[in-house]
Amino acid sequence: MKRLSYEHCPSELPLIGETIGVCLDRIAETYPDNDAVVSIHQGLRFTYREFNQIVNNAAKALLNLGIDRGDRVAMWSTNSYEWIVAQFATAKIGAVLVNVNPAYRVHELEYVLKQSRCKVLMLIESYKSSNYVDMFYKVCHETKECEPGMIDSWRFPHLKSVVFIGKTQYPGMFTKRGFAELGDELPDDVLAERRAHLEFDDDINIQYTSGTTGFPKGVTLTHNNILNNAYFVAKTMNFTDKDRLCVPVPFYHCFGMVLANLAAVTTGARIVIPSPAFDATETLKAVQQEKCTALHGVPTMFIASLDHPEFDSFDLSTLRTGIMAGAPCPIEVMNNVIDKMHMKEILIGYGQTEASPITNMTRPDDSLEKRVGSVGRVSPHQEQKIINPESGMIVPRGEQGEICFRGYNIMARYDNMPKETASAIDEKGWLHSGDLGVMDDEGYVAITGRIKEMVIRGGENLYPREIEEFLHTLDIIYDAHVVGVPDEKMGEELLACVKLRPGAAQPTDDEFRALCKGQVAHFKIPRYWMVVDEFPMTVTGKIQKFKIREQAIHKLGLEHVETVQHDT
Repeated sequence: MKRLSYEHCPSELPLIGETIGVCLDRIAETYPDNDAVVSIHQGLRFTYREFNQIVNNAAKALLNLGIDRGDRVAMWSTNSYEWIVAQFATAKIGAVLVNVNPAYRVHELEYVLKQSRCKVLMLIESYKSSNYVDMFYKVCHETKECEPGMIDSWRFPHLKSVVFIGKTQYPGMFTKRGFAELGDELPDDVLAERRAHLEFDDDINIQYTSGTTGFPKGVTLTHNNILNNAYFVAKTMNFTDKDRLCVPVPFYHCFGMVLANLAAVTTGARIVIPSPAFDATETLKAVQQEKCTALHGVPTMFIASLDHPEFDSFDLSTLRTGIMAGAPCPIEVMNNVIDKMHMKEILIGYGQTEASPITNMTRPDDSLEKRVGSVGRVSPHQEQKIINPESGMIVPRGEQGEICFRGYNIMARYDNMPKETASAIDEKGWLHSGDLGVMDDEGYVAITGRIKEMVIRGGENLYPREIEEFLHTLDIIYDAHVVGVPDEKMGEELLACVKLRPGAAQPTDDEFRALCKGQVAHFKIPRYWMVVDEFPMTVTGKIQKFKIREQAIHKLGLEHVETVQHDT
């Protein structure tokens, strides 16, 4: 009888039964003189003792603004030391930090402010083409007529204060200095009193899903969720207080906030911020300057660093480990990261925001084959199973099914969305990922696709991931993503959106199909082909397939087919 696709990971290390604030206090007391945060683009450096003092003052400032346990505080900023201060200051008083994507525009900001019911918004002035102050005034213009801390808006009835992270005195907003002075006004025992009433199961963070499939939902996470996830990630990476982690991934996302900032703090390691957003040059400079031992990133970030024209001039010899996550890693990229960037212990991570986020990781001693052919095994103190999506039964090992998670790391809920929460977490506590995967006899899991991305062509179930892997073997194709587009006869047809290798001539659709003929089943050969220079992506480097589909439908003139119903 075949073993079933179920695994759990016991651990000799217990879960951390404390709040994030208590953890920071403990680490700051243990490693007071270690560098905690180095923000290279801001020219700032803080030891754990100094950083904890800044956090405490910011926490008292929030208390002075009337922030109660459970109130929401939104942060709208690129990477900076102030972002990390807000992360820990809110945790110290039991406020819920709401992460706002710095790529959001006006309508997305309005949605998040309303949906999260935030009481305080912290924001920077601008980055590149985004002027955050102007966008905020567009959705809440009445702020200009209010005193700081006394916003009265019918659109945002919960919002009372806006903190501008800078020196300019904007109408209705506190300056950074004015906010800090609010903290100076309160004695430390007020903060100690609040701390005494916090529990590690309290809600502490709302992260909005990345929007690869549509409008975002607010994932509500607890101290227990993200602190333990960060801690066990750090332990898997063999992190100590001697490590120095370069963080080019965005803080608003779980990758930056949990797997970087929080993971470093659980061990007393150094957080190095190279730039406000990813920049290959600044990342390489930061690794060299700070002698970083670890570097996080999505595959596109590592590719950009390896392709840097002056790559060979940077000394990366201190690198040892890091996490690559967010998208599949081509084997040649992994080889180059190990050999050229000296990251012999680099790990592959997999999970989702709803799971805090890591559920699977490779281990430092895993083979290269396991590191590129799987997302590793289930993480400590977690359970995992793969089920038949239709019957709900666990499938035998080696068979494809939906990946499900259970454990300390599962989100509390989707904020203010009980129906969506119930559809994601079943009555037995299993989070249904929507990802398709296969578990081998050793417990390693390979991701094979998304249930929602499955294309049904004439009653045949087609999985884009399988077709994409084949397309990557074609010499002229640099990258490829497959989606389904509507068709009156077949219900759906396959479209391949491809990026060609430099210098490759663009084939016709017939020539593309000819390249595939005889190498893959005829029904898996895409009918349509679309060549692009860049793919629509989230800030964290995830491909937005729904946007590819929208663009393709428009380009092919298939809008009228969208409403045609088909039997399956």
